[in-house]
This record gives sequence, C-alpha cells and structure tokens, in this order.
Amino acid sequence: GVLHEDLRLLLDTALPPKRKKVVLGVGDAKMGAAVLEELGVQCQTGGVVAELMRGIRLHFPALVRGLTAQSAAKAQLGLGHSYSRAKVKFNVHRVDNMIIQSISLLDQLDKDINTFSMRVREWYGYHFPELIKIVPENSMYCRVAKFIGNRRELSEESLEGLEEIVMDSAKAQAILEASRSSMGEGGSGGPGGGPAGGSVLCSPRAPPGMDISPLDLINIESFSRRVISLSEYRRGLQEYLRSKMSQVAPSLSALIGEVVGARLISHAGSLTNLAKYPASTVQILGAEKALFRALKTRGNTPKYGLIFHSTFIGRAAAKNKGRISRYLANKCTIASRIDCFSGGCGGPGRGDGPTDRGTSDPTSAGVGTGPGTLPTADNPPCAPQANEVVAEVKRRQEKKEKKKKKREKRRLEALAAAAEEAQEETEEMETENDVGAKKKKKKKQQQPEESEAEAEPEKNGLQEEEEEQPLPKKKRKLVAEPEQEEEEEKKKKKKKKKKAVAQD
Repeated sequence: GVLHEDLRLLLDTALPPKRKKVVLGVGDAKMGAAVLEELGVQCQTGGVVAELMRGIRLHFPALVRGLTAQSAAKAQLGLGHSYSRAKVKFNVHRVDNMIIQSISLLDQLDKDINTFSMRVREWYGYHFPELIKIVPENSMYCRVAKFIGNRRELSEESLEGLEEIVMDSAKAQAILEASRSSMGEGGSGGPGGGPAGGSVLCSPRAPPGMDISPLDLINIESFSRRVISLSEYRRGLQEYLRSKMSQVAPSLSALIGEVVGARLISHAGSLTNLAKYPASTVQILGAEKALFRALKTRGNTPKYGLIFHSTFIGRAAAKNKGRISRYLANKCTIASRIDCFSGGCGGPGRGDGPTDRGTSDPTSAGVGTGPGTLPTADNPPCAPQANEVVAEVKRRQEKKEKKKKKREKRRLEALAAAAEEAQEETEEMETENDVGAKKKKKKKQQQPEESEAEAEPEKNGLQEEEEEQPLPKKKRKLVAEPEQEEEEEKKKKKKKKKKAVAQD
C-alpha cells in the first residue's frame, strides 16, 4: 500500500493533466487507495481489471517490441524467485524466527522427556518398584536408575554418590533401605527387623521386585542415559531462549516471563503480528476453541488464554483473575509494541522486522544502556532514516495546515455571504416601513376632509337624499381607494410577520 517513487513518476508522465475523468485500473486495493491519496486519480479494482491484467500478462511479448516469449518467461521466473526470497529469506535481524523454533522445540522436548521417563519408570520398576515413590522427579529418577543398576549391588559405599544425585541424605538412606527390603530378595538385617541372611518380606501392598539380567540392565542404562542427555539439552535450550528473549523482547519477557512471551510470539507468528494485535485478542490468544464454542452455544467467553500461565494470574484470587488478565493483556500489548517498533536501524519500523539488539558493540543499541535502547546521535547509520522520518512528518504537518487554512477560508466566506444577505433584508424592511408611514399620514389627512363632507349635508337636511342618489364615478374611485390601501397594508403586515418568524 505504499506508492513508490518510480511508480509515481511513471503515472505522472503517462496520465493526462486533466485527471478528473480518468479511471485507473489497479490490481491491489491498497495500492489503489495510495494512488488516490497521493495523485487524486480514481482507481478501480477487481472484476474487469483482473481480466484485463490477465490478458496483458498473456500477450505481453506481443505488446512490447523486442521482447520474446522466452525472455518474458525468464523475467517472470526471476521475479518469482526474488519475491519468494524476500518472503522466506534468512535475516539475521529477524531473530523472532529463532524464538518461535526454540519454544516449539522446548514444548516438544517436554512431551518427549515425559514419555521416555514414564517408559524408564515402567521398565526399571519391575526390578526396583519402591524407587518410584521415593524419587518422583523424572530426570532425577533416570539418574538414580542409571547409578544403581542392579539393586543387589547397592551398598553403604555408594551412599555418597546417591546423596550427590538426590541432594538429600535422608532420601538416599531411604533408597538404600528400600533396596535391601524389597519383596523376594534377601537382606542382611533390613529395617523390617528380619534376621541377618534371611528373607525379609515387605508390606503386602508393595509390588514384588524381580531379578534382572545383565543385558536388560545395559539397555535400561543406555535408555536412561539418552533421557538424561535430552533433559540436559532442554535445560541448555531454555537458557538460549532466555537470552534471545532478553535481546528481542526485553520488555515483554520482563513483564510476563520468557516462556510465556515466547509462546505468545509463536502463536501470533511474529513479534510484529503480536504488536499489531489489540489487547482483547492478546488476552484470549490460545483459547480460540473455547471462544468459538462459547459463541456457538451462547455461553460465557474465556477470560484468558496463554497469558494464564503468568504468575500474576496464578497468584490472584478466582474473582480477580479476569480483571488481572485484562490489565496484563493491555500491558503486554504496550510492551510488545515498544519492543517491536523502537528498534535500531533495521527495525520493523522500517518494514524489516524486529532487530537483534544484543550486539557486541554497545553503541549499536544506544549509548551503552543495555539492550532495547533507542538510537542516538552517536549511532550514525540511523541518521539518514531518521532524517527521512522527520521529513515525512513535516510534510504531513504541512498538508494538515494547508487543509485547515482552506477550511477556515471557506468558513469566513460563508459568514461574509450570510452577513450580506442579512444586511439586504434589513434594508428592504426599512424601505417598507417608510412607505407604510407615508400612507398612514395620507389616511389621516383624508379622514378629516371626509368627516367635514358628511357633516355639511346633515346640517342642510339633505343627508337622506344624498344617500339615495348614486355617487359619481370619480367619487366612487376616491372612496374605494382608501379601502384597498387598508387591505394592502394588512397583507404587507402579514408578510412581514411571516418573514420575521422564518428568520427566527
């Protein structure tokens, strides 16, 4: 969705200067939005555009002079290779890939070590069944089984070696006593109080221990050695994961731990994807099945997913787990965004993914303040990119200021036009009021004349005769004119009232 300079130059040269009626066909909707924003050209995507592009691709050698079908095929192959290489290339700065693989291998090792340890317990338990209850830990059980071998050969001399493995003298003594008092074996003065050299029986609930051949014992010892090596490799892998997480996502690992943070990154696909997720998604990340089941059955949605393994939620009371998970998801989102977008020169802020900030040179990650610090003026490779970012921010601010000025100008023009209209209306009202006042004066002058004219016939006793006689035409007109003027004034007053109500 970013318009490249070369593409912008091509469109500027190819498109006509009047672009209002031009419609540009674009294959990608995001690219069409970028072209519309930058150049102001209407873009169309999908439908006919896809068919046209397919036809152009098919007949491209015929449309371009000097281009053969063989060279076009080679160009397409090279483009495909470069695109695939850009997608799956190994970038030393994208160490979140190493974190994803490490946490996946760690989970798989946990399952395998658990399965293999259970197999050693079952296999060696036929010979020494009491050892399972004394040593419940898997890796320690394999070490003890490898050290003891045949339980008949266990004596007081090997007690020190057992104490080094078990790290407890009482437990080592219990192993030694259990090896002497196992059912079906002879012991010399066991803890059960049996005679020396006689057979000492254990409790009836204890399983019997059988003899084991040297070949079986060799196979058990070799298998135990493999399980021990796997557990040691798992321990080293966990240290490697802890170091990588402190380099890539120090804020996230400090907040919820290395293992939980790595699981969140692995489930999201990358640190960049995790940083783009909202807090509500991070909260239920890993509980998608429960969420969709709750939506389907209209039940209660889950309150937490992978984030439940954090110690903050584990130590909280049952009624506060939901609140703490929501609060912790908000903080995890902020921490992942800080780790992802505040990197060095090759950081994902430039589209290259998270950076490996754990370099040997402290100035590459800032002024020697540890991993994850922001680059400063002492870090010269970041200067060109910082200048580009500053220039882009300034350009956006200038655009916003221009738009604000245009809006202010339009608003002032609209206010000026409204003021002019209001002034014209007031002038019209004043003229109408002057005309009405003049007409009222004329009416007042005509009324006394009429009253005098009416009084004279009354005095002479000729009023009835004049009423019976019709008036001449000129007098009729004079009498009718004041009545018409009164009606017109009434109509004008009504119109004025309507205008005043409309203006209010």
